[in-house]
Amino acid sequence: MAFAPVDEQLAYLKKGAAEIIRESELRERLEKSRETGTPLRVYAGFDPTAPDLHLGHTVLIRKLKHFQDLGHTAIFLIGDFTGMIGDPTGRSVTRPPLTHEQIDKNAETYKAQVFKILDPKKTEIRYNSEWFAPQKFTAEDFIRLAAKYTVSQMLEREDFHQRFQAEKPISLHELLYPLVQGYDSFMLRCDVQLGGTDQKFNLLASREIQRAYGMTAAEIVMTTPLLEGLDGVQKMSKSLGNAIGIDEPPLEMFGKVMSISDEMMWRYWELLTDTSMAGIEAMQQQAKSGQAHPMKMKQGLATKIVADFHGEAAAQKAQQDWSKQFQKGEVPEDVETVSVKYDEVAAKAGDGKAVKLDKLLARCGLADSATDGQRKLKQNAVRVNGDVRTEPVLPVTLPAELTLRVGRLLKRVTIS
Repeated sequence: MAFAPVDEQLAYLKKGAAEIIRESELRERLEKSRETGTPLRVYAGFDPTAPDLHLGHTVLIRKLKHFQDLGHTAIFLIGDFTGMIGDPTGRSVTRPPLTHEQIDKNAETYKAQVFKILDPKKTEIRYNSEWFAPQKFTAEDFIRLAAKYTVSQMLEREDFHQRFQAEKPISLHELLYPLVQGYDSFMLRCDVQLGGTDQKFNLLASREIQRAYGMTAAEIVMTTPLLEGLDGVQKMSKSLGNAIGIDEPPLEMFGKVMSISDEMMWRYWELLTDTSMAGIEAMQQQAKSGQAHPMKMKQGLATKIVADFHGEAAAQKAQQDWSKQFQKGEVPEDVETVSVKYDEVAAKAGDGKAVKLDKLLARCGLADSATDGQRKLKQNAVRVNGDVRTEPVLPVTLPAELTLRVGRLLKRVTIS
């Protein structure tokens, strides 16, 4: 197979990468790959601990795609065994283990979602239960694996060290996780392993495990940044309410991307698209010189992201609907409609009917909770039928139909 020049490959692969350990080794393997026509084997592992993915997860998957774009072999490893242990990375408490049934269900969902980015015909899907099945990996094998690493090495890990100092429990099975991940690397015999910056300890441990099992050429480690969420501060997380799910409706996804700051937009361009750094830098120059408005560039970003997960037609429709909604003040015909029972949001209001807006916002999914709804009201972020509302109680006549808008998000609500 004919591969692109090594410098050209490296420029594409380094886009959006945080660290390469070591770049000189990656260059050597790319050169050898080009000489022999043999693609590199590159993998990223995901534990199916949740049923859905958000854009933050796709940063790593997209880097795997970049290797795939260049003709290398992309391996998507589903940690159906490690998912039962639970990755302790970034955890201040022990993660509860999942059942086989939960893991299998989530794994099927993951496969459907990742193929929105990766080419299913060119992607190797592997499961680490292939080599960790009880009949293949015995208790003796686990003892031999555990002998490859020391307790002092394990306590160098920041989150373990912090928990140890704070006298918070560290379960023994958590100490096995980096070793099991390292054994995955040994079994896959890959040239490159990808992971987020928070995975650096596990990734480096994998290199040590490979060497301990006799591999003279340990894998190269490439890390990718953790994507900030809609708040632009904390990493994207559904639990923090700042995430964009890749299965969200096109208009909702488009609107959320449009809500990020102009500064954060460039980071999203870098981490969530295949656009080259030269192309991104050219757009930045146009924005600085006033040749192009950042709003247009953000619309281009939102369209590109929505197209990746819903197709080009849906992306164009979302852009048109968003334009109607926010630039022309119209309500799109296909805006999501939510039905709410009056008793769920009722408020005391003399002889008439009224609803508690904070509860209504939470019930419609426009706020994470009633408390969050109160905060949005105080921030003048809530519009009802186009008018800003700050009062917690809204008089209504039943049955009522309202248009609720919070920031960039819009929903039509019927109350009966």
